[in-house]
Amino acid sequence: MLAPGGVLTLLVVVLPFLVAVYISFLDLDQYTFRRWVHAPFTGIDNYVDAWRHSDLLHAVWVSGSAAVIATVVALPVGMAAALTTHNRFPGRAAVRSIYLIPYVLPAFVVGTVWRIILAPDGVANNLLHRLGLDTSGANGLWLNGPRSYWALIAVQIWASWPLIYLLVLAGLQSIDHSLHEAAALDGAGWWTKLRSIVVPHLRGPVALGLLITVLHIFNSFTLPFVLFGVPSPHDVEVLPVLTYVESFQNFRFGLSAAMAVVSLLLILIPLLVYLRAVRLDVGEDDR
Repeated sequence: MLAPGGVLTLLVVVLPFLVAVYISFLDLDQYTFRRWVHAPFTGIDNYVDAWRHSDLLHAVWVSGSAAVIATVVALPVGMAAALTTHNRFPGRAAVRSIYLIPYVLPAFVVGTVWRIILAPDGVANNLLHRLGLDTSGANGLWLNGPRSYWALIAVQIWASWPLIYLLVLAGLQSIDHSLHEAAALDGAGWWTKLRSIVVPHLRGPVALGLLITVLHIFNSFTLPFVLFGVPSPHDVEVLPVLTYVESFQNFRFGLSAAMAVVSLLLILIPLLVYLRAVRLDVGEDDR
């Protein structure tokens, strides 16, 4: 029964990954691409070149810091949205649907809309100008220069918080209603119930939401690609876009494959930590 899924995983995931690892050890460029199987073997030179002579470390820092900051800000937003729509009230279905708009929109659409909003003559600068803030010259540049980093974080927050909202809402709905009733009979207020009942039951969904959000933002390509174009400004040169540039603009396929492998290894670190924590938590519950 599992054989079709195993074969599909082998063809779609494992085999391309092994090919990418093999290419990362080759001197593969536009001159050797036609016969890439016979391209010169360079060992770890591509990894050394990526480490010393490229913007890999800067791209890792931009991707990682933006992912962490955006996730930390999106967490309370998503939790507050889940708490506001957990109990029944007139129009709750409509509010829940509105909350999901950033989540269901494709990243290409999100990037295009925010690119229009953050343009020098866009909605953001017009609104700031009406509030009396200076938006002339460099002060109005959101898609280039130092402000582009914070523009990337803001857009990622807007696009990411609904995922945390969904996971937290699912966690809230899984709490046994009898626990709330028992707490109310004991005279517990809303803060006590939130601290002693709700928060402990949300550890799993919140941890999963944080992990998925960080990994999704760290590995996001479409949104930065559409929002800032290629080549991206140095302040928002994230790792997926840098890998794309090295491969399809500079035609250094071996170097870009090495960057992709490094990106995968970096993604595996928090994933393995989470899986280890889940295993320990399950083991404690069994005992």
